[in-house]
Amino acid sequence: MPDAPELLVVGSIALDTREGPFGKVKEELGGSAVYFALAASLVVPVKVSAPLGNDAVDQVAKAFDRRPIDTSLIHVLDAPTYRWTARQEHGRNVDLGSSDRIYDRWEPHVPREFAGWAFVGSMRPDRQAQAMKLLQPARLLAADAMLSYVKGHTSDAKDVLRRASWYFCNEEEFAALGGHDPEEFRRQWWLEGLVVKAGSKGVTAHTADGSVHVPALPSYPAFDTTGAGDAVAGGMLARWLSTGAQRGGLQDALVCGVACASLTIESIGVRGIASATTGLVDARMAEVWECLRRES
Repeated sequence: MPDAPELLVVGSIALDTREGPFGKVKEELGGSAVYFALAASLVVPVKVSAPLGNDAVDQVAKAFDRRPIDTSLIHVLDAPTYRWTARQEHGRNVDLGSSDRIYDRWEPHVPREFAGWAFVGSMRPDRQAQAMKLLQPARLLAADAMLSYVKGHTSDAKDVLRRASWYFCNEEEFAALGGHDPEEFRRQWWLEGLVVKAGSKGVTAHTADGSVHVPALPSYPAFDTTGAGDAVAGGMLARWLSTGAQRGGLQDALVCGVACASLTIESIGVRGIASATTGLVDARMAEVWECLRRES
């Protein structure tokens, strides 16, 4: 098989303060680019483009250590790293606000005429839209939503959606964007694929070939659900890319995404997915396949 296209993520690096059943954590490493890269790098090498303050450089270096993650496009700024505050209730995060001034100092950087696969993770939508414009030559261009930004920056959020070929969102974000029927929504926005994440109910991908559903694993506790959606996207896109991106491989790719999400949510923050190995992913994928067999 010829060399697979490169995989790139443009997104956020965050220091999160959260409380939930696990207690309270302050300035815990997170962000869409971090969770995506940690999941994807278990399958293929990945490049990261994101803004980063001096106050989180060491945490990022430690999390990415010994992973095939290219950090040359991370821009370290003399500004506070993006902060996000949330409270976890009933397996979901309630957004309590963020401090995103770092985006005033940063513009997305991507390789010139990038022709690989790109995922633009949740971050301030004007910067998301800017990244999408730069990445139009990409062979596959995917983007993700964030509920507070969809509601507060609706025009920019819809500009991101309009430019995407694949779009990832949870059920609340889907509804906030005016979605009712996933297939109708996919056709309305000219999407090749729509991936709707439903927490404990699993993940469903909608394409012109129909829908593919993969259940979540019920046997592992959802200790901290932060980053699960980004891990789904990272695992799914990396696996699909590595297996040739054939239509018949979509379910297998989703199984990998669900496995990566399962490894993420069983620990606080990035600890679970950062310490995961390819062997753990393979074992967790086998459990997802078994769950699928039982469902059918």
